[in-house]
Amino acid sequence: MNYCVVGLQWGDEGKGKVVDVLARDCDIVVRYNGGANAGHTVVIDQTRFALHLLPSGVLREGIICVIANAVVVDPEVLISEIDGLTSKGIDVCNRLLVSENAHMVLDYHKLEDRLREQALGRHKIGTTARGIGPCYADKAGRTYAIRMSDLRDLDNLREKLAVVVEFKNKLFTAVYGAEPIGLDGLFEKCKYYASRLANLLTDTTEFLHRSIKEGKSVLFEGAQGSLLDLDHGTFPFVTSSNCSLLGMPAGSGVPGKLVDVSVGVCKAYMTRVGAGPFPTELDNEVGQYIRQKGQEYGTTTGRPRRCGWFDAVAVRYAVTINAIDQIAMMHLDTLTGQDQIEVCKAYRIGPDLIEFFPSNIDRLRLVQPIYHSLPGWREDISSACRFEQLPTNAQRYIEYIEGLLGRPIRMIGVGPSRDQLILR
Repeated sequence: MNYCVVGLQWGDEGKGKVVDVLARDCDIVVRYNGGANAGHTVVIDQTRFALHLLPSGVLREGIICVIANAVVVDPEVLISEIDGLTSKGIDVCNRLLVSENAHMVLDYHKLEDRLREQALGRHKIGTTARGIGPCYADKAGRTYAIRMSDLRDLDNLREKLAVVVEFKNKLFTAVYGAEPIGLDGLFEKCKYYASRLANLLTDTTEFLHRSIKEGKSVLFEGAQGSLLDLDHGTFPFVTSSNCSLLGMPAGSGVPGKLVDVSVGVCKAYMTRVGAGPFPTELDNEVGQYIRQKGQEYGTTTGRPRRCGWFDAVAVRYAVTINAIDQIAMMHLDTLTGQDQIEVCKAYRIGPDLIEFFPSNIDRLRLVQPIYHSLPGWREDISSACRFEQLPTNAQRYIEYIEGLLGRPIRMIGVGPSRDQLILR
């Protein structure tokens, strides 16, 4: 079986935990989009692992991990992650493959990201300032793109960097009034990156097709969430890659029809980091309660997440564009303690009822959520192992959302640990 795991909201849904669980039955786990702006968390025996570039399957012994061609790789972050896991006794390098065609995030991308956001002021998008957008922009523009394969030919790389640095310095000094960057220091860093990573580079597309032909089970891991998809999310308040399942074929080189099961991950409520419309946002004590109880702070940035009630219109849209087969709902335990829980079942714009999510933000800003109220629960559910062990009201909450989404909820997260997961 080949799986694809994607987020159904604005990211931070708990995909890392779901990937870690599914990886038990897989041979290969593939990251196919995004960069170090992702933050996938897995908790094992009270030890918290925060992964930004490495696939979440790396915590399962023997799993081959692949960083595919559409990922933008920050070599500094990747080396740090490898060293961090190695220090904890987790072998990485002997089972990690990095696409030679993946593009590289370098210091000037991060600087450009910060300068652009500062210049936008109150109109800023709210990026993680990890250089992801500028790197993807260079990839699309081609002229100033640097790929991981360039680490194999350092002389040629220096020539390429000289051209890029000359252009970027004109941009930094003339447009932003910033200090220029130096070529020598940047090249020295790249020499170090080459010494650590060049032996991991390969044609990952060829590797994946060969592995699938041999009968290997592959799990494709999406970063961020479908509502942040560059083409299908709430543009411009999105990320710079196709983070839905629609990005998997281009991101990995493997056709979507080779995926047997698509798993969509959502929370039992909604969260969002940064700017952008959020119809069910709770800017009140309930939203604060969810934030504190669910520890809703960004894995990558530490920023507090905006919190709100579950939005079935938005999640149903994500289910539709991803052709989701089954759903994993995380953080059900966070809602424990609420006497009443609201679920957005539809929108209204003036007199019109809206049931299909309007990803165009001009329309989305006009919507008024239509809520359905359900009774909450106060029982501790963190030790529940079976669906029947959940309080009746928690069971009804799951079943109501299943009805709205038209897909079965097969996994239910009741705590942060990899073991706190109900499998239905």
